[in-house]
Amino acid sequence: MDEIVNRVANSSLKNIDLEDFYPSGERILFDIKDWLYEGIILREKDFREKVAEYDWTSLKDKYIAFTCSADAIIPSWAYLLLASNASLYAKKCVVGDLNLLETVLYTEIISKFDVNPFENKPVIIKGCANKPIPESAYTLLISKLLPVAKNIMYGEACSTVPLFKKSKNK
Repeated sequence: MDEIVNRVANSSLKNIDLEDFYPSGERILFDIKDWLYEGIILREKDFREKVAEYDWTSLKDKYIAFTCSADAIIPSWAYLLLASNASLYAKKCVVGDLNLLETVLYTEIISKFDVNPFENKPVIIKGCANKPIPESAYTLLISKLLPVAKNIMYGEACSTVPLFKKSKNK
């Protein structure tokens, strides 16, 4: 009987799974609507009291997205005040939703991503993640790989979608 050979494992194909880079830690959507007067007005004195009373240590090692789900005008200083307290404990703070938080995290990860091992190699960017990988992370990654990769595909080794092939003139 012939031996089964894994041609993908023996090829020069390089796989990238963004899920492998997913930062561990709880994500918190921190909604300040309950800190507003009558749910719609930010009164500085009351707001500062809420900030002073809050146990910021409860956010230790967590990722925080500050938001306000009420239809209210929130001055920039309010989010800065929240971040100046939360940042002492949290891993990262942003103003926005959880998708923006993931986008910011992956922007930082991909900016530090070493593309040297992918130079002149065929690359597969794995799809289908079980973790919330933002679509923008894939576009950031492909932009970083374009100058170095021989070709770039998306999916799994058994069924890829070709995205880019370096011109033979380059």
